[in-house]
Amino acid sequence: MTAHPTESDAAPFQLEREPHGRLVLIAADGTRHEGVVPVRAFPIAAAQEGLSMVDGDGREVVWVPSLASVPAGLRGLIEEELASREFTPVIERIVEVSTFSTPSVWQVETDRGPTSFVLKAEEDIRRLPDGALWISDSHGIAFLVRDRRALDRRSRRVLERFL
Repeated sequence: MTAHPTESDAAPFQLEREPHGRLVLIAADGTRHEGVVPVRAFPIAAAQEGLSMVDGDGREVVWVPSLASVPAGLRGLIEEELASREFTPVIERIVEVSTFSTPSVWQVETDRGPTSFVLKAEEDIRRLPDGALWISDSHGIAFLVRDRRALDRRSRRVLERFL
């Protein structure tokens, strides 16, 4: 699949998928960069702003200030690639916590189904803007609480014990 901008939606690059599914970025000067990956500058705080397209060596090829500024075809390929690479389950409810000290085992319901994880230390819960929380488990998997105030009462109480 190739995404070419229209005349009115001109972008400084084009994207296509090679036969093995990797993204190929074609710069305005015709230079081809194979195996590029999109990397968000601020994946939680400003997910739609600031995105870098980096090559296999981790060098930035193109800076995208805002996904909204990218033509729909290109944006679709970028979002598809981001979705395949990013794994951040969203906690919708805290079912149970083994203890109110750390380490503790958390049983939660996420947007991807029920799961459990080990919280090693209270420092592994980070506050984000607008009531959001970023929780890292003992294996480095990140969980997101979009707005702790929107959780059910019991879940909010559990979180308050750790914040």
